[in-house]
Amino acid sequence: QVQLVESGGGLVQAGGSLKLSCAASRGTFSDNAMGWFRQAPGKEREFVAAISGRSFRSAYADSVKGRFTISRDNAKNTLYLQMNSLKPEDTGVYYCAVHRSSLLVRPTETDTYYYWGRGTQVTVSS
Repeated sequence: QVQLVESGGGLVQAGGSLKLSCAASRGTFSDNAMGWFRQAPGKEREFVAAISGRSFRSAYADSVKGRFTISRDNAKNTLYLQMNSLKPEDTGVYYCAVHRSSLLVRPTETDTYYYWGRGTQVTVSS
């Protein structure tokens, strides 16, 4: 079975940085777009960022534009999310996911992704 394992979460003060990683095993997704979502307690899972299969394009939620950067290393089968200038409202469980297409087709919608990791907790204190 395909496995996606997120890492790099933790507790950080507002204004700090974290870099999340998502390692894919038992499968190769260099041709697939991939994305990051997050879910805060009591809220629905929301889109954070996505990147196309060959890294030609990326997309970001308005709330993270200019602060977060998504990237991937297809040779390592790993997806990254660099998060800078973190805010308390960035707190949540962050999930990586594999998109059904190589293109950013409806990247903000969860049903366009078909593999999900279990998530990593990010907590930003004020």
